[in-house]
Amino acid sequence: MHLHLTYLIRSTLNGISQVFLQRHLGCGLLILVAIGLHDRALLAGALLGLLSGTCMAWRLGYPRADIESGLYGYNAALLGLLVTLMLGLVPLACLLAILSGALSTPVQHLLLRRMRERRSLPGFTLSFVLLGWLAMGVCGVLDGVVDARVPEHPLDGWGALGGIVRGLGQVLFLADPLAGLCLFAALLLADRRAAAWALCGSAVGIYVALLAGASEPTALAGLAGYNPALAALALSQVHRSPLVPALGIGLAIIFRLLFDQLGLPPLTMPFILACWAVTLGRRQHQRRGELQPS
Repeated sequence: MHLHLTYLIRSTLNGISQVFLQRHLGCGLLILVAIGLHDRALLAGALLGLLSGTCMAWRLGYPRADIESGLYGYNAALLGLLVTLMLGLVPLACLLAILSGALSTPVQHLLLRRMRERRSLPGFTLSFVLLGWLAMGVCGVLDGVVDARVPEHPLDGWGALGGIVRGLGQVLFLADPLAGLCLFAALLLADRRAAAWALCGSAVGIYVALLAGASEPTALAGLAGYNPALAALALSQVHRSPLVPALGIGLAIIFRLLFDQLGLPPLTMPFILACWAVTLGRRQHQRRGELQPS
């Protein structure tokens, strides 16, 4: 299957925007700008993974609509970011970014097929989490790679606002508030309601982390905000009731606390588990409604 440049560009931009569950070329471009402004090495790693996962999908002959929608790019991009964050932009990191990005593609294909054919739960970023844990174990950094980039921030008005937008940035391992603002602008461009819920999720996550005793630098660096931000964003796009994304925020926070107790890097697994729990709960509720006599 021949991969034209136009399709590759569309698939690449949609792929990076799918990190925030969007299919929007402008959103994808702004996300790449945000990564590049923060760290050009991370941008290179993201692109290596993104292109590897996308090209592997084309090579394996997966549906063109899925590839152009970016469904095979976002997990690969996150893996490229993670590997580059751990190792820096060295030849080994480039090789691992390409390899992990390519490996994420058949895993994602299996998850998509099961979801469509068997009504299985959506995979979201599951292939990134599984392969990310594997990569972190191989590199010997399973004790928390993101914490190495936690800066000092004062707990004041500007510090709190910066922490909230950092919660968006930490989805992509970006601790710079300007990068977080750029990501927020990207979300606004694609879906204003989703952007508002993501910001709300980040704010609640950071506030609860402070109440739970997390240090101010850790909380305001956004590490407690990105999973509830993603859960709120994802659920707000499927359910119109504000109670559902609010529930997702709470569950993501609880699951993040559980991962902290286990000593395992959460990556985006609390977001996935929160969305799965809400989906299973709603399915069970619908089944009970169908079984009740009319």
